[in-house]
Amino acid sequence: MKMSNTLELIKSKTADMSKQQKNLASFIEKHYEAVAYMKLQELSQSAGVSEATILRFISELGFEGYHDFKNTLEEELKTKLTSLQRLNSTERYRDDAQAIHNIIGTDIDNLKDTVNNLDEAEFAHAIDAVLSARKIYLMGLRSSAPLSSFMHFYMSRLFDEVVNISSNSTIEVFEQILPITSNDVMIGISFPRYSQRTINSIEYAKKKGAKVIVITDKDNTQLTANADIKLFAKYSMASFVDSLTAPLSLINAFLVTLGMHRKDHIKDNFEALEELWSLYRVYENEDNGHDEKEEEIQ
Repeated sequence: MKMSNTLELIKSKTADMSKQQKNLASFIEKHYEAVAYMKLQELSQSAGVSEATILRFISELGFEGYHDFKNTLEEELKTKLTSLQRLNSTERYRDDAQAIHNIIGTDIDNLKDTVNNLDEAEFAHAIDAVLSARKIYLMGLRSSAPLSSFMHFYMSRLFDEVVNISSNSTIEVFEQILPITSNDVMIGISFPRYSQRTINSIEYAKKKGAKVIVITDKDNTQLTANADIKLFAKYSMASFVDSLTAPLSLINAFLVTLGMHRKDHIKDNFEALEELWSLYRVYENEDNGHDEKEEEIQ
């Protein structure tokens, strides 16, 4: 589809539609948050038109099929819906049970899509870039912040120089990224709706000559415009919540692969850390629990 907004496309074609198609168009315009996730049979029942009418309708709009139409609408919604509109998309669930099965089922599909479409050469390129970097900058803001923090937690054990840029202030973000050089690598993480501060920071890092790796859902966006290496994970919306299961799985694979190349470094680090954790009882264990209970009894 060449037109960026499917709803505008539908409106432009309304005058030439049949009565049934106009009814369908009206239903889609009123319930587009839910329609993007409906199966063909569900849309037929909800809109009160036949499946054949729907297929003719989307064909006349220029889509290759219902799957193409639904995916295009879903992609548009990812970047355009407000949080309130996302919340309204839960209308498509009949009850709690359907929501559970639909959301987990979608996550499973996203994982399959991610591994089936993974560019292994690009993945290897990203590993090499991180291993050869002087300093590693991580950036994920808003809903992507937990992904960035997760990476930072483990990468700090793999490398000595890792910076997690996590401020909500634009000025503070650029203060943290200011020292980046051509010897460094920046990993930017963002999913719809894409963070403008992440986009701007990636552009700045690129101008400074740093190697830029982007973890996102698709190519040809502002986020990927200045990326040297692009890693894609299937993303979807679960109402007002971003479904980040596939991105997290991709990051897990990335961290484990890095660890395979840094075994000696992390072995020494983990031995020292285990001694500290044991000394200060950072983690619960049977002996510690037994001692504490005895102290309470006494």
